[in-house]
Amino acid sequence: MRYLSAGESHGKGMTMIMEGFPANVTIDIGEINHELGRRQKGYGRGLRMSIETDSAEVLSGIRFGKTIGSPIAIFVKNKDWESWKLNMSCENIFHDEGLSIKAPRPGHADFPGAIKYNQEDIRNILERASARETVIRTAAGALSKQLLKAFGIVVHNRVISIGGIEDLNVIEKNDSYWERVKSSEVSMYDPDIEKRVKQSIDKAKEDGDTLGGIVEVSIFNCPIGLGSHVHYDKKLSAKLAMEIMSLQAVKGFEIGAGFDTAIRPGSQIHDEIYYQDTYHHKTNNAGGIEGGISNGEPIIFRAAVKPIPTLMKPLQSVDMDSKEKVEACKERSDVCAVPAAGVIMENIAAWVIAREFVEKFGGDSLEEITANYDNYMAYLKNR
Repeated sequence: MRYLSAGESHGKGMTMIMEGFPANVTIDIGEINHELGRRQKGYGRGLRMSIETDSAEVLSGIRFGKTIGSPIAIFVKNKDWESWKLNMSCENIFHDEGLSIKAPRPGHADFPGAIKYNQEDIRNILERASARETVIRTAAGALSKQLLKAFGIVVHNRVISIGGIEDLNVIEKNDSYWERVKSSEVSMYDPDIEKRVKQSIDKAKEDGDTLGGIVEVSIFNCPIGLGSHVHYDKKLSAKLAMEIMSLQAVKGFEIGAGFDTAIRPGSQIHDEIYYQDTYHHKTNNAGGIEGGISNGEPIIFRAAVKPIPTLMKPLQSVDMDSKEKVEACKERSDVCAVPAAGVIMENIAAWVIAREFVEKFGGDSLEEITANYDNYMAYLKNR
């Protein structure tokens, strides 16, 4: 499976074309829109989220609520297009050169992108570099979740910390735990810590600043055998890392015990293997992946999300025409998008797992994939 996306932040909308999605998977478009809505929520989001109410328009690939095996095309309209249709016109019309952006924001794609693509107006870079593009990643994940649901695979995310304030880490995370996290405006479990985080976000907004944080994603009920050790680009860990690191603002990634594995001896890191009716581990420092292959334990990874580079009290920059010292440009932006990043990562993870699942249990229809999966699970019971 693969997909391509197209669209700019203030263009007409965002478009996805996905191919290779198996036929006969029941799709609830309401669930896609639910995921798009989750992406827009979270304490610290900006004005743009009050303008847009993202809704997926399916153009092809789904008929009477089921996939039919042909490419799936989805379009999500940008409501803000009406205010930008002259400034973002695809036609060769007169436009005000005075609206061009010349002062790149530190930490954004503005500066290297303008140089790489030889653009005089930085808007030609920032429009596509914008996290608005993640509406398509979320839609792809929402489709993937509906495939994974047939095999009992579920994905959750939680925010570990925002601005250095850490949530309480509950070891046994049951359904009520995840419901509490989902109901939180900062995707945290402890209400007292949530209150402190909100106060910190409010303070950052007052100061014209932004905050980052750390997100954890957990994937449950993956079978042994997704991914492979045989090539560098077949490893499940590498595929997750690439997809998550490609998300705007992500600057760090770790699986399982991650960087702690560098400071602890092997006897305290490697998960001992047991057998009682089935293979299992009593610990999960590997984060569910060994040698690039899922090992049957929950797949757990974390990612560091930097503060958003658009500051209402801008940092120093340079006018790329005059080379004079100026303040960086300002765009409408969030103070903190870490909870939203968690939702996006959750859906990115669902996409990666669904893609690997289809590769492992290959077939053109859900029925064929299910038969292959059932045969493999029977094999595992006797292995």
